This record gives sequence, C-alpha cells and structure tokens, in this order.
Amino acid sequence: MNFSGSTVSSTSENSTFLALGLGYFSVMANHRDIVSVQRVMRAPAAAIFDVLADPRRHPEIDGSGTVRQARPDAPDRLSLGATFAMNMRRVLRYSMINTVTEFDEGRRIAWSPKPANGRGARFFGRIWRYELEPVDEGTRVRETWDISSEGLRLFLRYVYASRFRQDMTKSLERLESLATTPP
Repeated sequence: MNFSGSTVSSTSENSTFLALGLGYFSVMANHRDIVSVQRVMRAPAAAIFDVLADPRRHPEIDGSGTVRQARPDAPDRLSLGATFAMNMRRVLRYSMINTVTEFDEGRRIAWSPKPANGRGARFFGRIWRYELEPVDEGTRVRETWDISSEGLRLFLRYVYASRFRQDMTKSLERLESLATTPP
C-alpha cells in the first residue's frame, strides 16, 4: 500500500468485547461501522499531536465545516478523562460534550461526543480517534470514526459514512498544513 498521500479504508479488525457473566466473547464490529482515513505527513508526531490535543484548534482541523468553536471552558490541552464542549453546526446549531477516552501522548487520542443538552445521549456511542505512527517519510496519521457502539449506527452508516470519508480526508490535509506551518 502506498502511504505517500491519503488512503481510505474501512476496517473490521477492531473488536468489541461483551461481558456475559461467563467471560468475554468477541463480537466483530460491522466493517461499515468503522471508517478510517490515513495520510503520511511530513511532520514529527509531537507537532501533529500538539494540534490534536488543543481543542481550540479543532475547528481549524475539521474538514466538514461542522465544528465551529470550542467553548471557553475547554482545557488548554487534552488528557485522559478531560471533557470539552464544542459548538457545532450541520444545518442547525447544536453543542456536543466530548470526553477523552483514549490518550497516549504523541501516539493516540480519542474522544466520545454526546449532546450537550443530554437529550438522546443513550443513543450516542461514537468515537473519533487519531493514531500516529512514525514512518521513514514522517508520521502516518490515521483518523477513525467508529460507530460500532452507536445506537443510531444504522442511520449514520447509510447517510453519512461516504461523506465522512471525504470530510476526514480534508481534515487530515488541514491537520498536516497546521502541523507543518510555524505558529
């Protein structure tokens, strides 16, 4: 596979595990529920991660134009368990509260968004994840939209999956530009 530009893939390699009293049983996620886009960036992982870990920079990264602004109480730098709210707009204005669910400095960051008003939160189980891997040409960055635990996944799978691939490709292009441009 050529990693000199953007590549797009869906994956079913990730599994979720359910506790059923007798032990853990692996349940394969539907390959349509996990969408990944990756790009090799000519920037060090630390510079890329610094942009990702700053919630105020997320509107600059977002290739969909949906993420508008981090709320003023957002932390300066994300960490495991941190929460941050974002003002959004996709047709209508709304807000999401995100909780950082995975964090490995310089390598991996993920958050799970829920509606800020709390309505419908039980249906939300999506995860936005970025994974960084040093390679000879720079850093391979993989962005993943994982809706395998999402209550609305059937709707999202058919309505947004192909659009999100395009938006994610734009997001990685924007992220590379931000990480390689001096402040």
